[in-house]
Amino acid sequence: MLHVENVSGGYTFPILKDVSFHLAPGQILGVLGPNGSGKSTLLKLVSGILKPEAGTVTIAGKELASYRAKQLAKVMAVLPQLHPQAFGMTVKEVVALGRYPHQSGLFSSWSNEDEAAVVEAMRTTQVTRYAEQEITSLSGGEQQRVFVAQALAQKAPLLLLDEPTNHLDIAHQKQLLDTLRGYVQAEGIAVVSVFHDINLASLYCDQLLLLQDGKVYACGEPHEVIEKAKLEHVYETLLEVAPHPVEPKPQMTLLPKESADTATTIRKEDIQIEDNTVVYHSERPLRVVSSAVLNPGFGWYRTLINRQVDPTYGHSDVTSEMKDFVRSRGWVSTETVAQMTAVDVHQAVIEEYSGDYGSLLIMVTAGIGNAMDVSRAHEVRSLPSIGTINTWILINGHVSDEAFIEAMMTATEAKTKALAEEHVLDNRTGTLATGTPTDSLVIAATQRGPFSPYGGPVTELGKAIGRAVVSCTRQAIRQYQQAHGEESS
Repeated sequence: MLHVENVSGGYTFPILKDVSFHLAPGQILGVLGPNGSGKSTLLKLVSGILKPEAGTVTIAGKELASYRAKQLAKVMAVLPQLHPQAFGMTVKEVVALGRYPHQSGLFSSWSNEDEAAVVEAMRTTQVTRYAEQEITSLSGGEQQRVFVAQALAQKAPLLLLDEPTNHLDIAHQKQLLDTLRGYVQAEGIAVVSVFHDINLASLYCDQLLLLQDGKVYACGEPHEVIEKAKLEHVYETLLEVAPHPVEPKPQMTLLPKESADTATTIRKEDIQIEDNTVVYHSERPLRVVSSAVLNPGFGWYRTLINRQVDPTYGHSDVTSEMKDFVRSRGWVSTETVAQMTAVDVHQAVIEEYSGDYGSLLIMVTAGIGNAMDVSRAHEVRSLPSIGTINTWILINGHVSDEAFIEAMMTATEAKTKALAEEHVLDNRTGTLATGTPTDSLVIAATQRGPFSPYGGPVTELGKAIGRAVVSCTRQAIRQYQQAHGEESS
């Protein structure tokens, strides 16, 4: 649909230099780059407002320079960043201006097709209720949606948008881009859109073009362009890139300058056992990954709890019940990671270790009354009872995401090794147990101090976790057995 080949141009001197890209029907191309990189200039060169000093722009197989103004308006609609004021015009009249390219003759008549296009565009952009209001009576965001409707009413196969979400709140940004995405797919049009919001561009665009100083720095699918090193180079700022939690698209997060506040140091004496709950609270949030009941996954949290419940505990909505419990104790549910155990928390084993990686605190509660062999779990038909091996690994150090995941694997292997060394059996099968039905693991780090990029068993951090978890889990198993009058098999 659109072919831009080696285009250079601008105003008194070339702002864009040797820019090339192709765009097929049914695709959205997002144009990114810092202020002054040439984003708006690119749209002006593609739209014909500026004449390229070099290179060619081809639309629907025909060079841009060969189009007459009205012919071009039939194949290309433009939403500029700044709009001409339309004093005295109603919303519907402004949208209807989009049909001008389709009018012919000195006394043009308004057709049913024109009316349908305007009505559909207003409905699509949710401005129908303002149809008879003067556009100047609307807010900036509402006016923006009207001008988008005008562009859609033009029914052109190529749409150029310069920051279409400008002035819109997040709900209307999403609504507009959802609408645009659906419109592109249904009508098969091609869209070139300038974005300042990198994350929106990644979510809604098929291709991205990243400009730096008027040149193409990167072009491709979002996962090829939204990379940490590329963005940090072009925008000259620190950031991180991670997957979107729902869509297979990368998302960028800015990193503020590291604050000079005093780093939290996790100490053994700060882990308290009170009212059948093991509690650790930090003034500064910790980076956490967990399989806990409340707030599992990655996040930043201040409070960790391992809550003792009755072995017969049963609720239809465990998460909501845990939130109520957390709030009843004066903690903030959005800042708390919470586990459950059927073990007496006063049997918790808490130990501290140190090394080149920083220091570790390990907390384990381990009951083995419902220990099971994971290789035989498929034979179990009844619902499992509450898991009773809960583990905390608290790290005074800086840990990468990769190290967090590897540390979880190392800790799980170490727990299994502890069960084997204590000869804990699955009572149903008589084979060695590997854990209990719903064991839970929390790994937290202060993200200050020595950096550990990895947490596998051959790393210093991994070696410490392996040794510490085996030792603490064995101690916790023995305490459980003594309390219940059991002996190792």
